[in-house]
Amino acid sequence: MHVISYRSLRKFYEQHTDCQDPLDNWYKVAIKADWSNLIEVQSVFPKAEAVGNFTVFNIKGNKYRLIVSIDYEKQLIYIKYVLTHAEYDKDDWKNDSYF
Repeated sequence: MHVISYRSLRKFYEQHTDCQDPLDNWYKVAIKADWSNLIEVQSVFPKAEAVGNFTVFNIKGNKYRLIVSIDYEKQLIYIKYVLTHAEYDKDDWKNDSYF
């Protein structure tokens, strides 16, 4: 998978330093993956879930949420949001036109 873009992760963990390793680990796994559906994603990340058109990953014991759009055919992951759990619960991100 090609992840667009790592910069989003870096920008987030510069403010939330405790999630740098978990986000880096997610990235390292994702770039080596060859997923064709959510079930294959869940074989590696069992708590990943589909929310609308997005896939949501729990990061650092559910303290953070990584929200991505996955194009399985093109093998692309678009990072949409990295949020704290509190930000995720506000649901503002769900107003995105992709949802």
